[in-house]
Amino acid sequence: MKASPMVWTGRVLTGLFALFMLGASIYPKFFMPDVVAANMGPSGWTPDKTLLLGIIELTCLVLYLIPRTAAFGAVLMMGYLGGALATNLRVDNPLFSHTLFSVYLGLIMWGGLWLRDARVRAVFPILR
Repeated sequence: MKASPMVWTGRVLTGLFALFMLGASIYPKFFMPDVVAANMGPSGWTPDKTLLLGIIELTCLVLYLIPRTAAFGAVLMMGYLGGALATNLRVDNPLFSHTLFSVYLGLIMWGGLWLRDARVRAVFPILR
């Protein structure tokens, strides 16, 4: 069966979200821990937590990318992003560029899942 343009749009959004998370957040935590630790210090995170946060984030992303566990992975990733929001809010980072950035990522993540998965659309229908 051929996928609809809506499903393809969802797949593209999902791919963009995954590439962004891998390139901008997960990869640095595994391969550039000194740079990440220097940036996390002002937020109150100690350098020894960098690898653990990367493992948690990668696990959430992998679960999100597997079709059978995508909704579970999205819920876990939203929890992770909520923690990022709370951290940025606690240290008084700028609202629209830093604090709400995890909300923007969450909207892209859930939008991609909603577009590509009919089960999620059934749970969260858009009424006309």
